[in-house]
Amino acid sequence: MDDLLKIRAFLDVVEDGSFSAAARRQAVSTSSIARRVAALEDELGVRLINRNTRSLSITQAGEVYYRKSRAALRDLEEARSEVLSFQEDVKGILRVSLRISAGAVVLPRLKDFLESYPDLTIDLTLTDERPDLLKNSIDVAVWVGELKDSELIARRLDPGKRLLCASPAYLDKAGRPTHPDDLEQHECLVYHAPDYDGRWTFVKDEETHEINGTGAFRSSSGPALMAAAVAGMGLVVLQKYMVQGELASGALEVVLEDYAVGLSGTDAGIYAIYPHSRHLPTKTRAFIDFLLTCFAEQKG
Repeated sequence: MDDLLKIRAFLDVVEDGSFSAAARRQAVSTSSIARRVAALEDELGVRLINRNTRSLSITQAGEVYYRKSRAALRDLEEARSEVLSFQEDVKGILRVSLRISAGAVVLPRLKDFLESYPDLTIDLTLTDERPDLLKNSIDVAVWVGELKDSELIARRLDPGKRLLCASPAYLDKAGRPTHPDDLEQHECLVYHAPDYDGRWTFVKDEETHEINGTGAFRSSSGPALMAAAVAGMGLVVLQKYMVQGELASGALEVVLEDYAVGLSGTDAGIYAIYPHSRHLPTKTRAFIDFLLTCFAEQKG
């Protein structure tokens, strides 16, 4: 028999003054209440209530047990109510890990999001590493590339379309490529990572061209590569969402725009990553919706 059922039966009998009144409160039979109280007494090895056919009275042991168990049950009810509020309200601390390049999309909009949820605090980390979400108690992360052999949940925020870009000053000096093969004569700012071999892929009319970009500068940081391109150091392949502002301002321009551009062998998609979907906290769900809005505004 459930311990909580036995304790509730005893508390209701004491508070309502009879077994029948406690039974009416719980919408069960009087005999069910009596069995639960008897089972509790048997478990404790002490009589809690003296009763006969006409009256009942609480024993000294019963008074002690009533006082302590009532306080404990009140704490349990308060804890349950407080925990349920996390499923109903956007509140508490939300731990977020963002890829550095995604920060440029999310951070300018974060103020409005937090103003919508005054009881929420965001603990944010910017990193291009993929930290262990469970070990680091991270509620949601934004990564580039699909998950492989993972129990984590991934929701795509953006397909991660890539563009080949350079500054007008660089192109005026080095010339504007008209074909992927022309890139062999250019400074290429290449993304450097253990799982990437440095090749750029260009597709047009079902023809694919792979280029081994070479140059004097390479980096594992998208923002660093973009800064180098803006400074006129060469051509770079970056996600469209990263360079929207620079394209609009004229700091960069698109090269070979009639080609689909990619990094060979990599998934360019931007994903929201979280540990599980079952009983997802409202704060996490709200932040994922916010991320979807942020990246939707980048499309066009």
